[in-house]
Amino acid sequence: MRRVLVLGSGGAGKTTFAKQLAEKTGLPLVHLDSYYWKPEWMETPQDEWIPRVIELSERPEWIMDGNYSGTIDIRLKYADTVIFLDYSRFTCTLGVLKRLVTHGGSARDEMPEGCRERFSLDFMKWIWNYSSRSKPKIISALQKASSSVTVHIVRNRASLRRLLAELTTH
Repeated sequence: MRRVLVLGSGGAGKTTFAKQLAEKTGLPLVHLDSYYWKPEWMETPQDEWIPRVIELSERPEWIMDGNYSGTIDIRLKYADTVIFLDYSRFTCTLGVLKRLVTHGGSARDEMPEGCRERFSLDFMKWIWNYSSRSKPKIISALQKASSSVTVHIVRNRASLRRLLAELTTH
């Protein structure tokens, strides 16, 4: 396990899990949000984003968290392990609300300066519709992934805790 891709809806806990896994394995951590977002929530243009994702993916080792379905095929080409947090919309919505209470008005450590946590109705709609819009793209990409890629689909936090213990005791 040298290149681990952590996927899931906003609020699923991708970043928290990726940090925990990195601490236990010593693998370098790549938060895609910190590369995609520029200060004040400005998006990186696609002509810069795609080469950046390729460069990050080509590194010899990483734990990479983030959605960005437009680059899933690129990242899967390099990953040897995928952990897909396939949680309910209620769990993810609760996760975002918890994050707002914890970090509301300030930027999380992994985010660029000026990207303060804030409530966004569009983001909440994206989470609510994740299962019907984004999840099918991920499932399709995972089905097409190389047979050498180990895929873990995790449906609740208790299963994720068990997987973390399993992955870090071998």
